[in-house]
Amino acid sequence: MCAERAQRLMMAIMLGLIMGLAASGWIAAAFILQLIMMIMLIVWALTNFCPSIFLLKKILPPCKWD
Repeated sequence: MCAERAQRLMMAIMLGLIMGLAASGWIAAAFILQLIMMIMLIVWALTNFCPSIFLLKKILPPCKWD
């Protein structure tokens, strides 16, 4: 497993968790988590710096997309 692939899996799991929270009535928690994800994605888009990939690269090797 490489860092970028692990980050995408974590993002998909997080979106599923947010959907589950919203469906079970935890709207405030789902909103806050969704807002955090949106801020991280905007930072990644504007600066090409993703905090989760930065941290994951310290434990996992970067992907080699040959």
